[in-house]
Amino acid sequence: MIEVKHLYKSFEDKEVLKDICAVFENGKTNLIIGQSGSGKTVLMKNLVGLLDPTQGEVLYDGRNFVAMSKQEKIHLRREMGMIFQSAALFDSLTVLENVMFPLDMFSSMNLRERQKRAKECLDRVNLIGAEGKYPGEISGGMQKRVAIARAIALNPQYLFCDEPNYGLDPKTSLVIDELLHSITQEFNITTIINTHDMNSVMGIGENIIFIYEGRKEWQGVSADIMGSTNKRLTDFIFASDLLKEMREVVNEQHIDIHHPLHSDD
Repeated sequence: MIEVKHLYKSFEDKEVLKDICAVFENGKTNLIIGQSGSGKTVLMKNLVGLLDPTQGEVLYDGRNFVAMSKQEKIHLRREMGMIFQSAALFDSLTVLENVMFPLDMFSSMNLRERQKRAKECLDRVNLIGAEGKYPGEISGGMQKRVAIARAIALNPQYLFCDEPNYGLDPKTSLVIDELLHSITQEFNITTIINTHDMNSVMGIGENIIFIYEGRKEWQGVSADIMGSTNKRLTDFIFASDLLKEMREVVNEQHIDIHHPLHSDD
């Protein structure tokens, strides 16, 4: 679990984050959403230590990341996995070598053990057989799956994803969402996803933080969105006419929306 307490962040005289308090839960897909410029990317950077907050605390299972020494922060970062918007794979390394990279850097495994672990991760994201290919030889969706495999190679307790569906078609985005959701549950990871993808919000939003002009405007689950009376949230979520029509139908007919991931069938 990651807990944020009264977090502020300013750049010179501009206050970007204002008194953010939030809890990101274990075993759930925690989503940060908001308009461009709302502060959600700055919040993510404060969580992982790329920026230092002006004021406040970031607690990793009770450990205050902000107050840690440089060495303590390095140690904690080994418990984190990162998935970047562009996948950020090394073009000169094969798929297998890309997944092995954090193992080469931070594990005490021998070569055979590192290769075995990397192949296990590739198997988990359904990419066995692609080990010898280079990033330029595989699709964008496959590159994102390689990035996920690399991110989980060190068995992280915390997984951070910056726009994981960026540049992907809707069908491939759904595959990535389902993969992140299942991995989160399987390994009881605290997963935090920064996203603009409304399909992700409605599909895997088990804990959603909506940031508006640097403040936490709303927090809830995807099932609460359809009936929300928060105008700033609904204006953001239902920006398209299609989504507005969906919401009207749901409210009129009292439909209980469940994503296939959460179905008992």
